[in-house]
Amino acid sequence: MSSRVPTHQSAVVGASLRSKLVPTLRLDVTAPIEETVAALNQFQPRVLVGYASALKPLAAEQRAGRLRISPQGVMSASEVLSPPTALELEAAWGGGPFDVYAATETAGIASPCNYRNRHVYEDLLIIEPVDQAGNPVRAGTTGAKLLVTVLFSRTLPLIRYEMSDTVRLGGRGCPCGRPFTLLEDIEGRIEDVLQLPGKEGEVSVHPFVFHHALDQAALAGWQVIQEHSGLRVLLAGLAPEPPPRESAPQ
Repeated sequence: MSSRVPTHQSAVVGASLRSKLVPTLRLDVTAPIEETVAALNQFQPRVLVGYASALKPLAAEQRAGRLRISPQGVMSASEVLSPPTALELEAAWGGGPFDVYAATETAGIASPCNYRNRHVYEDLLIIEPVDQAGNPVRAGTTGAKLLVTVLFSRTLPLIRYEMSDTVRLGGRGCPCGRPFTLLEDIEGRIEDVLQLPGKEGEVSVHPFVFHHALDQAALAGWQVIQEHSGLRVLLAGLAPEPPPRESAPQ
């Protein structure tokens, strides 16, 4: 599940991989969930690929019995996959999802090995977490932004291209034997940070705060909308609370 806008990177990848030998089905993430479920039930994919925000409601549909597919693999791409969502996908399809960190400008950046440690694709690109002034940060420190140099792009070379991703790199040691640098953590993108009024000025609140709180609730989906007077949180699929019991007269 991805974008079907022809100029979007996920749509271009889908078109590039189209083959008569390997049938594929591309679905729009903005389509109604009922249409997506019906299409997947008919197609019966061997591999399910999508954004984390699109895979989570599908996992709920699978557990509810409306979606009936048995993919051999599930891959989450582009968006940050939170641990609670990863557990939901594993509960729905019986295996841990393959999580790929990527961006439209770079394609894939890192993915996990069998030990679930993310390795940077250092043979394809160079990533440099830096502070606000553009100075490199030490391994184990989360950068304020990310500089990316793409080694394989000849049509549009990108050299130290600035992205607002906040990531933390680690060392190189991993039991899998791969020599590539480990990507320890991905917090997200700075543009998504909410600026809320506080007693001593604005307070920055990262969306991951909401992931930690709401991904653990029994919800089909949620959305946080920042308005002038505060925040509005929309919840979908929230089970109604049972009515309070009336105590019998003594």
